[in-house]
Amino acid sequence: MKRVWVLLLAGLAMGWAQKGELRLFIWSEYIDPAILEAFTQRYGYKVRTDLYESNEEMVAKLQAGGVRQYDIIVPSDFYVPSIIRLGLVQPLNHGKVPNLKNLDDRFKNPPFDPGNRYSAAYQWGTTGLIFRKDKVAKAESWAVLFKEPKAPFILMDSTREMLGIALRYLGYSVNTRNPKEVQAAGQLLLQAKRSRYFLGFEGGVGGKNRVVAGAASYAVVYNGDAVRAAEENPGKVGFTIPQEGSTLWVDSMMIPAKAPNPEAAHLFINFILEPMVGAQLSNFNRYATPNKAALPHIRPEDRKNPAIYPDAQVMKHSEFILDLGKDNRIYDEVWTAVKSR
Repeated sequence: MKRVWVLLLAGLAMGWAQKGELRLFIWSEYIDPAILEAFTQRYGYKVRTDLYESNEEMVAKLQAGGVRQYDIIVPSDFYVPSIIRLGLVQPLNHGKVPNLKNLDDRFKNPPFDPGNRYSAAYQWGTTGLIFRKDKVAKAESWAVLFKEPKAPFILMDSTREMLGIALRYLGYSVNTRNPKEVQAAGQLLLQAKRSRYFLGFEGGVGGKNRVVAGAASYAVVYNGDAVRAAEENPGKVGFTIPQEGSTLWVDSMMIPAKAPNPEAAHLFINFILEPMVGAQLSNFNRYATPNKAALPHIRPEDRKNPAIYPDAQVMKHSEFILDLGKDNRIYDEVWTAVKSR
């Protein structure tokens, strides 16, 4: 009988521990640890973090049971509709996220999630080229990858971003539904892949790390990763968005369908959307904040940095990636061909 009571008490203790935990599934190097500590201090929930390097990896984990393991995920905008269609997330209770009002108007009713029914914007940014200043010149065009590569380079391991960049170079929309245009972009990537200077595909911060280490001269990366690397390696590392333009993205916070602690998840989303916390997040990540109330608290030098807040010329030639519904398969098929050949 004593053993039974011990097991029962142990089970209850595990239940209490689980209730006191928030499970965060997020991109690597994407949140200030001090923010997590502040959340724990205020609400008492310990934050347990798991990392992923691509949207595909995140979705695969959710489909393999992650919907019951995690409380918060942070997918890219063009993945949000399919995640909703697959039933992998639950609607937000707006009554528990009053700080949604702090979002800038362009992020309050996004085309990928009208009315923010399922998502709340986390960060936004661009995709561009990180490069070694001591080895190569600043790239004015994506031709340094696609025309006649003359230095070691790494491509991003992301379907829509990489095909989108190739499409921009060819003069097409990153959201084209024309199979021939997407196939042409695929051929361009295959051509780059066959170059003796091609070093592989890297997800997340992999490309940035290899450029910093001197193993590559160019890599396609997210802007915030490059900005941090440039600051940490002055004189060695630079970042540019080539003249043809690039892809824009928004990452959003969402709650998995069977999240073990949705109460803590709503508290976390609301916490991130506070003005000072939102500013702290962007000041750490070096990405642009979608939080209008946080803007006055962003470092002045970051507000003026076009690598973080792109100028009108870059925005004119760049596009947010959209979910294309059934036409997503065109991109998937071409990308599979690129990766397998």
